[in-house]
Amino acid sequence: MAEQDAPEWKVHAAVGALLLLDTLALGYAPAGPWDSASFSLGVIGLTGLGLLYVAWYRYTFKRRGLIPWLDLWQNPARSSSQTIVAGVTTVAVGWVMGNPLQAHVPDPSGLILILIGLLMLINGAYVKLSIGALAGPE
Repeated sequence: MAEQDAPEWKVHAAVGALLLLDTLALGYAPAGPWDSASFSLGVIGLTGLGLLYVAWYRYTFKRRGLIPWLDLWQNPARSSSQTIVAGVTTVAVGWVMGNPLQAHVPDPSGLILILIGLLMLINGAYVKLSIGALAGPE
């Protein structure tokens, strides 16, 4: 896809960063229809993370979408290893946020980070298996 045809990603990144800044630093959130400001803050944070992911995907692959198909990867062997390392790191950070730092972060922060880390690990393992042990005859 040509550079001029690449989808816009800067707006998603800016809005996602602002929402995450609000969640992590400012802490402003309306009570909402569920009458819980902390739940609203969690929804704002998850929305910010989602927008940052969309911005990363659009910037990295120069196309709309959400799923990084295997044929989009330039070097799957190296990238899958990096994805696995990032997944393990994210799970470790999630554990730290859910245990020693629990008093300083919103309650579900560790759980959400561990979920994201496990999804990264699954993606990295899928790519490793697809190019290695489960690769069909060519």
